[in-house]
Amino acid sequence: MRKIVDQFATKNEVGEIRPLKIGHINDSFIVESKNDGGESYFLQKINHHIFKNVDGLQKNIQIVTNHLRHKLATSGVTNLEKKVLQLVKTKDEKLFYKDIDGAYWRMYVNIENTHSYDTITPELAYKAGESFGNFQCMLADIPHDDLIETIPNFHNMEFRLEQFREAVRANAAGRLEKAQWMVDEIEKRADDMCRPERLFREGRLPKRINHCDTKVNNMLFDENDEPICIVDLDTVMPGFVLSDFGDFMRTAANTGTEDDINLDNIGVNMDIFEAYTRGYLKNATFLSQIELENLAFGAKLLSYMQTVRFLGDYLNGDTYYKIESPDHNWQRSLAQYRLLQSQEENFGKMQQIVSECSK
Repeated sequence: MRKIVDQFATKNEVGEIRPLKIGHINDSFIVESKNDGGESYFLQKINHHIFKNVDGLQKNIQIVTNHLRHKLATSGVTNLEKKVLQLVKTKDEKLFYKDIDGAYWRMYVNIENTHSYDTITPELAYKAGESFGNFQCMLADIPHDDLIETIPNFHNMEFRLEQFREAVRANAAGRLEKAQWMVDEIEKRADDMCRPERLFREGRLPKRINHCDTKVNNMLFDENDEPICIVDLDTVMPGFVLSDFGDFMRTAANTGTEDDINLDNIGVNMDIFEAYTRGYLKNATFLSQIELENLAFGAKLLSYMQTVRFLGDYLNGDTYYKIESPDHNWQRSLAQYRLLQSQEENFGKMQQIVSECSK
């Protein structure tokens, strides 16, 4: 591991290297400074089976972080080293290192004295909404052609359903009989859930530069619980704002967990939903009427999409997500479907909150 670290142009001698158990996709490590007060680093082994164009991925992150840094600096914001992720280049000025085994590595300066949450209060949800709304505003003038799709069709519901139906047809792990009832429930909703792609083709729903993974734990807070930096920029690319809004609600406004064993724990936290919506719409002043009308739908969309993805992976034999048990993806599917049901039950209230906050 130290040979990997030595490929990067760190400012000081490094010390202990600690693995972090975060995320489903990449492997992450903290690289401590050998000297007290020295700069520490965040090292990641990039999953190039998911992010197949690593060069394009890293260029995306460089474009986005440089753009954010410029926007914040011109608006008078200081301590930019804490506000925006900073890539550490290799000693030969590259944005990543490819080792002899074909693995890809990247490094950031570690933003110290920060923390993240897996569950939050309405007060913090409001602040998170302000931050993600501002994040989208600052990126709104990046030309879409400047960024690649790091995962093509990542939040394309029509594409995800094609993948899912192929998993059902193949039944590679022999699990279809157990899951058939959920397959049927997914198909009942399929046409409505492809609404964003239809609206886009009709020229009514625009694409914007999105984070595309707005889980609450992708935001760092300082010691005063103020949002300080949005992280995990692997999926920043053009998409629908419904996805960004919906994914935050899928994770933060869930009274249970993503893989909750007790489905009775799962429901919509309406206080979190309202607080985040108020904060988000305070800064996301660029939204069109069609986006506002479908914002609450975005919450259902992402819970449905994640049900589809988890169940598809379960039927395929767990080839995409890291699992902790043979039935982990099945439990995730059950939990996400239960959340979807709760969102459907509360959809009228969710629509009303968006309408009131948008005024």
